[in-house]
Parts: sequence; C-alpha cells; structure tokens
Amino acid sequence: MPGTRVLAVVQAGGQGNRLDVLTRERAKPTLPVAGVYQLLDFALSNLSNSGISDVWLSVQFHGSDLEARVSNGRPWDLDRTHGGLRLLMPDEGTGGSDEEGFARGNADELFRVRDQLRAADPEVVLVMSADHVYRLDLGEVVHHHLAHGLECTVVTTEVALEDAGDHTVVEVDGGRVTAVHHKPDHPPGGTIAAEVIAYAPDALVAVLEELHRELGADAGPGDSGLGDFAEHLLPRMVERGRAGAFALAGYWRDLGQPHYYLRAHRELLLDDHGVLNDRTWPIMTKDPQRGPARLLDGAEVVDSLVSPGCVVEGLVERSVLGPGVRVAPGARVVDAVLMDDVTVGERAVVARAIVAERCSILADARLGHLDADLEDSGAIAVVGRESQVEQGAELAAGARLEPGSS
Repeated sequence: MPGTRVLAVVQAGGQGNRLDVLTRERAKPTLPVAGVYQLLDFALSNLSNSGISDVWLSVQFHGSDLEARVSNGRPWDLDRTHGGLRLLMPDEGTGGSDEEGFARGNADELFRVRDQLRAADPEVVLVMSADHVYRLDLGEVVHHHLAHGLECTVVTTEVALEDAGDHTVVEVDGGRVTAVHHKPDHPPGGTIAAEVIAYAPDALVAVLEELHRELGADAGPGDSGLGDFAEHLLPRMVERGRAGAFALAGYWRDLGQPHYYLRAHRELLLDDHGVLNDRTWPIMTKDPQRGPARLLDGAEVVDSLVSPGCVVEGLVERSVLGPGVRVAPGARVVDAVLMDDVTVGERAVVARAIVAERCSILADARLGHLDADLEDSGAIAVVGRESQVEQGAELAAGARLEPGSS
C-alpha cells in the first residue's frame, strides 16, 4: 500500500441500545473487553498496525466520554501534526436542515461529511465500525480493492445461521457481492458484512447524493433519508455491479447484545484467538495505571482473566474481572464480566451476569442464576454503572438494574 492515500472513517457514534443499561450513560465503543481493553481499541489498533494514519473518528452519543478515552490518538501513534486522529463532531449551521445535528444512521453520517471527503481527496475511503473484536490487516483490504478496480469492497465474515439475522447478510458469487439483506428474518446464509468497507471516493459521494435526491424529500427534519449503510447505500453499490467481497478468515465477534458480550469473553478466557497478546500486532489502549492483582488466602480462580488492581479472596470461575474489582471471602463469581471497581461482598453470588463499573454487590446478595441460558440475552442479568444490590437481595436471571439504582 505504499503511497496510497487512505482515509479511514471510524464510526463510533451509535447508542448501542441492544446492550440495554450498559450503554445508558456511555458510548458503546468504550465498553471494556477482556478487562483491560475497550472496544474502540481494536479498530484503531488494526489501523495503526496496518500503517493507516489518517483517521476520522465520529463521536455523537456521549462524545465527550469518547474524546477523553482516545487521548488525542496517542496510544495508537495517531497524535500527529499532519493526518493522525481527527474527531468528527455533530455540527449546527454548516449545511441544510437535513445535514445538521445528530446523524440518523451510519450512511446518513457519511452524507453529512461528503464535502469533507471530497476536500480530503483520498484514493480510498475505508469506513468501519468501532463495535467489534477482530484482527485484520487493512492494507490487504485496500490492495484487493484497488487491484480489482472495485467501487466498494465489503469485508465479510461467517456467523452461525441462527445469529445471522442480527447482522447484514450478503450473498457472494465469484468474489462479487450480488445481494444484501438487512437483518433478515430468514437469512439465506451465514455470510455477513463485518462492517468494514472500502469505497472509491467518487463513487461513494455520487451514490450518497443520488440517494439523497431520491429519499430526502420523504425524510423528516434533520434526516437525509439514507439511514444505515445496509438499507440503501450498500444495495445501490451492489446494483452498480462493482461491489466485491474480502473474506476475513480469523476471529470476529459482535459484542452488541448481552449474550454476545458474555459469549465473546468466555471465548477469550482460554484462547487469544489470534487477536490478543501478539507482539507483532499489538492491541494498544490507554493504560489503566493500576497496581498488580492480589489473590489472597482463600482465593480460587479457575479459567478467568484478572486485571490489575484486583483483590480476590473468594471463588472466581470462567469470569473476567476488570481493574480494581474486589471479591470478598466466601463470594462466588461464575460466568460473569465485572467491570472496573466492582465489589462483591462476603458470601454473595454473581452468576451469568454483566456488572458495569463501580457497582456494589453486598454481602449474601444473589445476582443472576447459575443455570441461566447463555445464548439468551434476556436471561443474562445486567447491572448499570454505580448501582448497588442490597444485602441479602435476590435478583433473578435476566434482571436489569438501571445506572445508579439500588
């Protein structure tokens, strides 16, 4: 990819509603992964490791939180005078009534910055989500895109057929994308868009404006009508006949629902899946700056990840403990993810649950159930940040606590 001008647009502005109370007060891309990373780290690390340094990061929902967590791009060597990391903020007073304020989908967001894309004049625009865990050499995607003279190259991955309906399913024939199905009720297969797409800039802008002319008149105020990429943009690119596919062969996971989030963490407990701990392709992050973890007398830790600053005196099994978590004597944490600074009191039980940061599970409380269905989002207990489960309380499988609740 030497000499190729690549502009990456990382879309990190969505609310992540399917994660329920976990994303009420935080941007989804800032959710922790494996204790010490955040979702956004994977997209930015893949870009940095691929040698792509001109990166626009869109921030909308809880944008100030995202801005603080990216530290001006420093962890990924993107704090540069020329190029580097640029934050795309919602604007007012810069365009028509359908171009201001918050975007109404990731294709709508691209329409709003089309003039900036023109001015940047890249050879390739690489558009990607910040919501997934994966490893990908994006230079190979760009090379494939240019070598085959494509207007659009969709990175694809394979998921189980029962999960495909939660994604954008694509049909591929001879390396070309021939059909797009946006979250279909009856998916024709398990090949999905991994939400990394390379575009020819001229074609992208032309299609965005063409779609707006067709759809904008029927859209509401502040809405271009384009919605998400799989609703109109990608199908139109496919209709033009020069949309290709690039298969991602390795690990890729969507963490956008509680059972997906818990499933991915259970997969990473015993195996890095080619994503973590590779010195040739490091996942870089803003260092949490904690001391070492302590496993004290009485602690039993089985098949788990324990982050810096933790203090464990009870049982932890098949679970992830974020920085600063404390598990008291006699407590049990099983099949769970506990985020930063959660405390679990004496004899408390946390099972098949996700607990956001700075929560307290007091002595003798029970959260979740050991037999809850791990493949059912509605069966995973989820607690919002800075909440408290009172002493002796019992919250059943699938319980939800809003942030700040007790």
